[in-house]
Amino acid sequence: MKNTINRFLTLGVLFLVISCDKNFDEINTNVVDPTSDSVDPIFLLNNAIVNTSFSNAQIIFDMGVVQQVISPNSGVLTGANYNQDNRDVTDDHWVKYYENVIKNTGDIIGQLQAEDAPDRPNLLHMTRLIQALTFMILTDEYGDIPYFEAGKGVTEQIVLPRYDSQEAIYADLIKEVREASAGLSESAPAEKGEVLYSGDIGKWKRFGYSLLLRLGMRLSEVDPSLAEQTVAEAFGGGLMQSNEDNYAIRHDSNYTNNAGSLLNSTEANNFYMVDTFVEFLRDTNDPRLMSLALRFTGATSGPEQVIETGSKDPAEQVGMPLGYDNGTIGTVVDDLGLASFYDFTQIDRFRVAKQTAPIYVLTYSQTQLLLAEAAVRGWVTGNPEDYYNQGVTAHMQLMAEYDEEVAIADVDIQTYLADNPFDAGNAIEQINNQYWVSCFLNGPEAFANFRRSGFPDLDSNPYPAQDIGTPFINRLTYPNSEVATNNENLSAAVSRMGPDNLETKVWWDQ
Repeated sequence: MKNTINRFLTLGVLFLVISCDKNFDEINTNVVDPTSDSVDPIFLLNNAIVNTSFSNAQIIFDMGVVQQVISPNSGVLTGANYNQDNRDVTDDHWVKYYENVIKNTGDIIGQLQAEDAPDRPNLLHMTRLIQALTFMILTDEYGDIPYFEAGKGVTEQIVLPRYDSQEAIYADLIKEVREASAGLSESAPAEKGEVLYSGDIGKWKRFGYSLLLRLGMRLSEVDPSLAEQTVAEAFGGGLMQSNEDNYAIRHDSNYTNNAGSLLNSTEANNFYMVDTFVEFLRDTNDPRLMSLALRFTGATSGPEQVIETGSKDPAEQVGMPLGYDNGTIGTVVDDLGLASFYDFTQIDRFRVAKQTAPIYVLTYSQTQLLLAEAAVRGWVTGNPEDYYNQGVTAHMQLMAEYDEEVAIADVDIQTYLADNPFDAGNAIEQINNQYWVSCFLNGPEAFANFRRSGFPDLDSNPYPAQDIGTPFINRLTYPNSEVATNNENLSAAVSRMGPDNLETKVWWDQ
């Protein structure tokens, strides 16, 4: 009996082994791994594109440094409001972009290059552009970063990438964007499944050359010769022609705007437009103030900030000054005769910063304003005034895309330009002041251009207990996770660049 049982057990095991062996390849093939051949890499590209939207560090740091939006509160909101380091926030851009963009673009490029990508050159070049845009934001925010070895955890098993100098990064970014923009071809297979331009190669090329223009202009003070050469090449390649070419991340109820989610949930009552920004718009009768701003006149608490009681009248807007916390802001409230700090002007979070609002990463307006400066410098042909007027007009027209209720009429745009004409004698400052406005809700670009150009001419934050001895924050600090796990490479960057604090300047800002 015992022998009979053993024979049955042996046959059963043998049957299982044969069955498992028969299906071994199928069972052990990962059909959900996004790096496997079973998944079209266009989906990885789409994931990368939608994640180029900005993290909440833009609200807490970037937009605070350039004095557009501020909070009097501390804790998780500590940042540019007090000019204090808060590494729970400064790592937001880093984590979001490396984990959700660079990982995906690195996987795509590795996969396509391994296959030589003979049949999908446009996908490769699109991916290179998205990667270059993201690396530009990262290096502008932090300085020296992992670049040449980044995004190669899967393809080359590099888990602790070295940091590269920003100067070397910029040189390669220019090369990458130049080659990718030129390489995009109408004759190659279309990539209509991508979510940015639905495979429109003309728009992709104009985005690529507009990104090249941005790269070139960033070097205007540190390497004017390379800047001029790069700008001229971008101009010759063909730039964005209208708001239809904008690099915009669209949102809906399922995929929401990060800033909109923050400003309409836990922090709905805690961020306010800075008086510097409000007064700049009001002093020139800029119709964008009515579009962007909303004040809950007389509000004494968050629950009283409801859309029905909000005023959009420019004459009633009161921006919040810098340098106060939630303990000292009360003196300002009393001096201004306000009901409470809830009475200051906010971004219109029900329209412009709603959760379904688009995010504009690179726009026709910004491109035209950079062209205006380039024309003033003699780097491109054309009339600086024309570029300037087109840049201002395009941003005002963009308000309608946030919400029809905040659209600006053409007659109001023309009135503004007539009342505030281009001033050739003060062109660089005027252009960059408008660039500041055009970058509203694009914190990384506003922060970068402020450091590059020195405009607008802002007074520094007077908060008494700061972590900086410089007039302004110059960069964001590295994540604690990098300090803990990649310290050897990080330390090499710090020894080259300067201390890992908010004061150290990035290479192009020397």
